[in-house]
Amino acid sequence: MPRKIRDLERAGFRNIGGKGSHRNYVLQEKGLRLTLSGNAADDALPYQEKLVKQALKDRSK
Repeated sequence: MPRKIRDLERAGFRNIGGKGSHRNYVLQEKGLRLTLSGNAADDALPYQEKLVKQALKDRSK
């Protein structure tokens, strides 16, 4: 599992599935939702890494 996905799951985000190669992660207590494309083994694109970092930052607020 890519490091960024592990970071999301450690922070409490839950994978609720998705369509095709998209995965939806939600954090219920804050109402945050993040959709990532690509398979779990794919390398993250720069904009996806930025989205994950922002989601982790928003979680800590």
